[in-house]
Amino acid sequence: KGPRPTLVLELPPYRLPTLGNVLRSTWDRTREFVVSAGTMILAITIVLWALLSYPRDAATEARYVAECASATESLAGDALGERLAEIGAEAAEARMSGSIAGTIGHAIEPALRPLGFDWKIGVGLIASFAAREVLVSTLGIVYGTGSVDESSEPLRARLREARRLDGTPVFTPLVGVALMVFFVLAAQCMSTLAVVRRGQGSWRWAAFMRVFMNVLADLEPLGPEEGREAGVQPRG
Repeated sequence: KGPRPTLVLELPPYRLPTLGNVLRSTWDRTREFVVSAGTMILAITIVLWALLSYPRDAATEARYVAECASATESLAGDALGERLAEIGAEAAEARMSGSIAGTIGHAIEPALRPLGFDWKIGVGLIASFAAREVLVSTLGIVYGTGSVDESSEPLRARLREARRLDGTPVFTPLVGVALMVFFVLAAQCMSTLAVVRRGQGSWRWAAFMRVFMNVLADLEPLGPEEGREAGVQPRG
């Protein structure tokens, strides 16, 4: 056994980066992300748009076209603009309710009911997979208030007035807190999943993260008193 050799590390000389190298490196990384993750994000966005937009009922579309034509003939000025906006909001609500996403929202409602969510919130959760802030605009469409943002008073009024079949309010303070906690725990971001897939080279971990985190968010418990306040049956 001989003597321990001396460890020598030769450090390269440090220099300020040149502008050309910085731009070239930035371009290479940006192109890599756009090509690998961006294409997946675009594909998922197209799928979400199709789920929220189709199918469309020809009879319903014809009825709203007729209502627009009737309003154009009988009204003018601001009254016409308000009526057309109302018709457009009603048409968007009907399309959303009859869309594939609306059907999925009705299907997953039993799984969301322990959290105090109904099918309309379920549709918002489906749309918010593109971006969490899309939840607000989707609820505006589902509740027939048209284009809205976080400060929209008409949407707030509709949410306060929303009732379940038994007459209890849909949105209570507890349901609002449950919705916020759900977004904290759930993997509701397609960009994140796309980056995970790109880093791992497969969909295995991205799919596991999506399923595990969303199931964990759905297991968010409600106690007996809170469950009665939310108008739902709590888990045992």
